[in-house]
Amino acid sequence: MAQMKIYGLLTHLDAVKARMSDAIHACVVEALHYPPDKRFHRFIALDADDFLYGPGRSEQYTIIEISMFEGRSVEAKKMLIRLIFAKLEQELQIAPNDVEITIFETPRHNWGIRGQLGDEMALNYKVEV
Repeated sequence: MAQMKIYGLLTHLDAVKARMSDAIHACVVEALHYPPDKRFHRFIALDADDFLYGPGRSEQYTIIEISMFEGRSVEAKKMLIRLIFAKLEQELQIAPNDVEITIFETPRHNWGIRGQLGDEMALNYKVEV
């Protein structure tokens, strides 16, 4: 399981969220061997008064929080982060300086999905990559 929360300015995210979702999902599929049909993205578009950030960032500043089952290797997680930086720059012209990514890992037994516990359900993908 992997879920994304993507935060940014309303004026920026509304214009790019479909392409951003495609770019981020392509990175998840490549780095984590995730099924292409499993996409769980939430865009949180904020007014300028509600999204404060430090100097050196532009209006494209974006925060990406990734929640997923624990079990991926350090190499797979680093690859995911590097791919997201590169793909957002290449496809949306968002500089890596304007992107922050955090991965939150949770044991499968702490997830409830479709009426089941995460550690009791059969997955159609491998978590340990």
